[in-house]
Amino acid sequence: GAAMAHGHGPGRCRCCGEEAAERGAAWGLYLRIDRQRLQCLNERREGPGATVFRPWEERGDRSKFVESDDDEELLFNIPFTGSVKLKGVIVMGEDDGTHPAEMRLFRNIPHMSFDDTAKEPEQSFSLSRDPLGELEYPTKIARFSNVYHLSMHFPKNFGAETTKIFYIGLKGEWTEAHRHEVTICNYEASANPADHKLEQITPQTHFIS
Repeated sequence: GAAMAHGHGPGRCRCCGEEAAERGAAWGLYLRIDRQRLQCLNERREGPGATVFRPWEERGDRSKFVESDDDEELLFNIPFTGSVKLKGVIVMGEDDGTHPAEMRLFRNIPHMSFDDTAKEPEQSFSLSRDPLGELEYPTKIARFSNVYHLSMHFPKNFGAETTKIFYIGLKGEWTEAHRHEVTICNYEASANPADHKLEQITPQTHFIS
């Protein structure tokens, strides 16, 4: 019992900074997104969709947000660089009608379009307005344990014409993909004898002309 009396309860001997750092690390899946292939459909301007996936500590940066265009719907196609076990999601918006009111998650359906959202999602959530990025929505982990592509559909908001999202946090674990064929392709491309032939031919052709 002496050890107990020492007061090393969970979280007792930690300073706030460490706890925040740990919490931030838990929301590190944004690092595992293949940003070259990330898509946000119906975004008003090209590109801001990617900026909502950023460090947890920077969720309060209100200069970065995505806004929908024609109506209130937004659809994100998020390919990961490996396999992800998704455990939780944060969705942060304005404290007004532009905040998304519903979120539907689909697993491993690359290049989803709005037509595809008629399918049954793996899980859907009613969202509350969360201007500070404090609410965590836990996923059914069994359904999201081997995710290489996540689609997030926001079908409606709290009554505004367009939807705004400032930050999306993704919490979970990442495992490297074992894709040997990719490595082989890269290797062949870099050691392609045809490339060398071209280099040798070029100066002669130049000389002839």
